[in-house]
Amino acid sequence: MNKSKKRRTFIYHFSIWVIGLLMIYPILWTIASSLKPENEIFRNSASLIPSIIKWGNYAQGWQGFGNLSFATFFINSTFVTTMVVVGTLFSSTLVAFGFARIKFRFRTPLFVCMIITLMLPQQVTLIPQYILFHNLGWVNTYLPLIVPAFIGGIPFFIFLMVQFIRGIPRELDEAAYMDGCSTFGIFYRIILPLTTPALATVAIFSFYWTWDDFMTPLVYLNDTSLYTVALGLQMFSDPSSVSAWGPMFAMSVASIIPQLLVFLFFQKYLVEGITAGGVKG
Repeated sequence: MNKSKKRRTFIYHFSIWVIGLLMIYPILWTIASSLKPENEIFRNSASLIPSIIKWGNYAQGWQGFGNLSFATFFINSTFVTTMVVVGTLFSSTLVAFGFARIKFRFRTPLFVCMIITLMLPQQVTLIPQYILFHNLGWVNTYLPLIVPAFIGGIPFFIFLMVQFIRGIPRELDEAAYMDGCSTFGIFYRIILPLTTPALATVAIFSFYWTWDDFMTPLVYLNDTSLYTVALGLQMFSDPSSVSAWGPMFAMSVASIIPQLLVFLFFQKYLVEGITAGGVKG
């Protein structure tokens, strides 16, 4: 029995290692390609060991294009992502508190409509949104990227927060109300501190999705100085002439670093928020 158990344990851990290596292989390949000379990247693409380590790819990529260094794209992405995260936390928490705690007319139909929007692909709403923002004169600004986060948030985050708030005992609200707390006071003093794990989860996912977003900046931003990191990486690739693969892979690795740091420092809150929301829901 002990031998059989050890064999199963070995097979399990070996399989996990193999699957894990397969999952991170694209990242390892990107890192290796960022250190290879241009003519070696696709000549021996399966190899992860460059014959010559070329750190110049990072220097060339960071120089950017014309008068714009790649630092400009990092600053733009940092600004947009920060504003979107703040707006998402603000709006999603307030809307979720209303659905979870406040009784009002058409609450259930409105919540159902909000859930239905989860099934709408982005391509369905892209043209109507563009027409709206174009009529408002917001095209080629950051407003179409930021303002929606402040006035409604993302339905998935609202649903996550609703499920989490519903798991908080209502007796706390009643006790606070008896002590003279208003509705907003209950939200600010009772609900908000108890939803810290869910807020951390929303912030992390919002950061990831906004930092990686390519379609929305592509549609609304025309000025190169306003480009985010995703659009900046696209500029290294030119199908009609020569693509700078080395610098592009180098800046791709650089763009992953913020996401990696966020995951390393906040993974505890991410797991706690997801599991707590799932159990309490």
